Amino acid sequence: MRQGRGLRIAGWVLVPLGVVLGVVSFLLVKAGYITAFAAGASMEPTYSRGDRLLAEKVDSGKLRRGDVVLVSSPDRYEGYALMRIVGLGGDQVACCTDEQQVTVDGMPLSEPYLKGVSADNGYGRYSVTVPQGRVFLLGDNRGNSNDSRFFLSEHSGTFAGAQVHGRLTDDVAVPMLLMAGVPLGGVLALVGMGCGLAGWLVGRKPYRSAAAPPPFSYA
Repeated sequence: MRQGRGLRIAGWVLVPLGVVLGVVSFLLVKAGYITAFAAGASMEPTYSRGDRLLAEKVDSGKLRRGDVVLVSSPDRYEGYALMRIVGLGGDQVACCTDEQQVTVDGMPLSEPYLKGVSADNGYGRYSVTVPQGRVFLLGDNRGNSNDSRFFLSEHSGTFAGAQVHGRLTDDVAVPMLLMAGVPLGGVLALVGMGCGLAGWLVGRKPYRSAAAPPPFSYA
């Protein structure tokens, strides 16, 4: 067997395996998740400015009350805004009861995540019915959140489900494994290239110099 054949075979296997692993992992992460940073204080104390966020992409029909989501609205915000879903299509969201609580369909909403004790922080009363296919969003820091309350004249302040790009998740096991596949694929490809190069070098035939011609002889 020619020397270095095993190394060359390892290279042929590892290089494409690493490329496939890295590319597939990258595509799965891009298809299923969004990473971002909290840009403001609207969701304090749950999330603070500068916190790294991981959101799973989710169909608008699977959104739930209480979900913290990343939304986009170019006419309202630059980049993603981070807020909490309080009302879904058909819900009547109102503020506030005498106990300073937001209600959904007449039922007081328990909000242990709020910064401070007020569910509205002096904004004032409102009552809206959320149109179908849209969501009503509020920040946890009601005293410093440019949320649905400030756009009541536009679709009752609501956002289209299509504007919700991701729901924040604390389950990081799957995305972390997928993210690890990208550098792991790169390492496998590099190791494979190293094996292939080593196999080629080992398998080279040693250079043989031509025999020197005999010295001239004189008769």
